[in-house]
Parts: sequence; C-alpha cells; structure tokens
Amino acid sequence: MSMLVIHITVFLTGVLFVLVSKYINKDNAKYLLSGYNTMSKSEQEKFDIVGYLSFFKPFFYNWGVYSTVLYFVFYFTTDFQWALWVWIATQTLPLPILIVKGKRFKNKM
Repeated sequence: MSMLVIHITVFLTGVLFVLVSKYINKDNAKYLLSGYNTMSKSEQEKFDIVGYLSFFKPFFYNWGVYSTVLYFVFYFTTDFQWALWVWIATQTLPLPILIVKGKRFKNKM
C-alpha cells in the first residue's frame, strides 16, 4: 500500500474525528450518536446527554488532533513503520477510556 494513501487516511480520520466533535450536539445526537439513537425515549430522558457531550466533544477533538500529529511526528523523526504502529495504538487505546468514562452518564442525578 502506498504511503501516500496511508498519509491521506490518517489525515482524513483525524479530520473526521474533529468534525464529529464540532457537529454533534444535543439536538442531533438522537440521530447521530451510536447507542443513544437506539435507546427508547424513556432511556434517553434518563441519560445525561449534555454531560456526555461535554465529555465526548473534547475527547473526539483531542483524539483526532493528537493521533494525527503523533503519526506525522513519528513519521518525520523515525520511520514509516513506527509512525504506523503509533497511529494504530492511538486509534485503539482510547476506546476503553471512551467506554468506561462514558458509562457514568447513563443515569441523570
């Protein structure tokens, strides 16, 4: 696979995460936010969507920016393989954090 294709993939993935963080809000979350969009109306009312979005939006913004920056820093300072492994790690390691920290918003106080 061409390095250019991977560079573009890394960049577009970062841009996608930043756009998700900017455009998901309380009004469109019922359509766009996975898991929340499949809840019943009563479950959605129990879910602290405002609190969740205050966690979700910066999380996705940082995820998109830092994973992209780290990839290119490692690409220019080490080599392509290291950069690719760092990017893969930055794509997978934050997922458990998102899941665990996201569960605290399940029930409104």
